[in-house]
Amino acid sequence: MPLGVKPPILGVRLPAAALGGPYIRGMEDTEREPDACPRCGGTFRCGANDAAPCACTGLTLPPATLAALQARWRGCLCLRCLQALAAGAPLRG
Repeated sequence: MPLGVKPPILGVRLPAAALGGPYIRGMEDTEREPDACPRCGGTFRCGANDAAPCACTGLTLPPATLAALQARWRGCLCLRCLQALAAGAPLRG
């Protein structure tokens, strides 16, 4: 990861086999199905493996919230849910 770039909020990515095929960092992956946010159920596209930093790297969550998210869910949440959690919303929205 380049210097000065924060890692994704949850920092957990599923293995390529779980995503339905190989994923090569830096390549456009438009054929992959959208991810489903485990908090709200909405669809989104996680950018953690994109060449550019994912939008979630610009968010900061309190350490207790981050630990609770990592204990409760595997993978990423949509940006809208992460923004709500950063603003103090409860885990269940």
